[in-house]
Amino acid sequence: MCQGTYKFALQLCCATALVGGILYALAYRAHFLYLTLISRIVTGVSPAQFMYSDRYCSDPRIVGVRRRTTLAGWLVVSQSIGFTAGPFVGGLLYKVGFGNAIFNGYTSPGWFTAAVWLVFWVVVTILFEDVPRCDRRHVTTPKKRALLPSPRGEVVVVVAETRARTVTEVPTPISAPVEATQDTTSPENDLPPKVNISARQWAVTATMCWFAMTCFFVLHAWEANIPIFAARTFGASPFVAGNLIALGGACTFPFMCASVMLGHRVQDRYILAAGCALGLLGLLVAIPVAGLGHATPGGLFAAWFFVALGFNLANSVTLDILFKQIPHAWNGKISLFIRYSNSCGRVSGATWGGAGVDVGMLYYLGLQIALLGFGVLMFMNLVDRDKGDDRIVVEQVSCNCRQLTHNIKGSSPAGPHQVSMV
Repeated sequence: MCQGTYKFALQLCCATALVGGILYALAYRAHFLYLTLISRIVTGVSPAQFMYSDRYCSDPRIVGVRRRTTLAGWLVVSQSIGFTAGPFVGGLLYKVGFGNAIFNGYTSPGWFTAAVWLVFWVVVTILFEDVPRCDRRHVTTPKKRALLPSPRGEVVVVVAETRARTVTEVPTPISAPVEATQDTTSPENDLPPKVNISARQWAVTATMCWFAMTCFFVLHAWEANIPIFAARTFGASPFVAGNLIALGGACTFPFMCASVMLGHRVQDRYILAAGCALGLLGLLVAIPVAGLGHATPGGLFAAWFFVALGFNLANSVTLDILFKQIPHAWNGKISLFIRYSNSCGRVSGATWGGAGVDVGMLYYLGLQIALLGFGVLMFMNLVDRDKGDDRIVVEQVSCNCRQLTHNIKGSSPAGPHQVSMV
């Protein structure tokens, strides 16, 4: 992560998405069903871009702590726009049709997405500004002893602190020997210090990964289930189902943008709790609508609106909560954990949503409520043990500043001294 860059990864994701869209579009003309599966496998490399986007917007080299919640919220808003526009455009292309074997209602989504990724690839190549690589820092270690007189007639002891990367000067009597410093370039010193996390931090990581998986599980389960349920219940076409999904997602945009604007004023834990509550409300509304046979288009739309709003809102803070509690050295691993959780939820949710009508809508909704309830229990245990998780990084910085101030004020009456930090 210290020397990581992003541009090559983004270009690789653009290339795989472009090739995957073309393979999907050619499957109909080739009369080869497995070409669709191959295209999905190739395209499956592209969602790795989500991980690099999260890491880029939380990279401590370019982004401060106060801006991470805002940027994470805008990422989720952008994803919501894609989840909303995708079904609408797909349904519209199916409606238009185009009656030839190469470009028709089935193959046009593949050609369209391939064109979009080609344009995005050009934009990334031209406009994307990558982060600079970090230079390896040589550690200063004591090697020789020498007398170093200070400008005020004092002798200064220079003590090198390897792990904290600080150099502290302390006044000593004139006759005391002093340890002079010498730069070393051994391979051991070139490596960054190893940072371990506590058992409770592992528990927080597991909880946020569970919420990340649950959010994507529910969202993709509904996106896969709505076309099937609407077709069997109302006789709706894919065009109508796509419009229903898109309209529900579009209605969440004002609330998502408001949460981004107010995100720096509200703790992340409260945003997560509000999102879970709204998502649960949508699932409860869906029980009489879909599970008890009282289905209406208006009721289905209301349930989907609360589900989309709640779980998109909850998903916007899972990564940010971890970044505020885990050391910066773990940023790359944390992004990978969250992205794996999202991918597991996306794949399993789409599978469960496609089978929802066959297994029974009550069982379909019950599993989602159970997953959410288990995550809430994990979250409540962590909240009871620590009330200030969202500001742990700020508290650590404040503590270091107070300690430095104390060291300066507690100087020896023999004369002033200097404290320097590297």
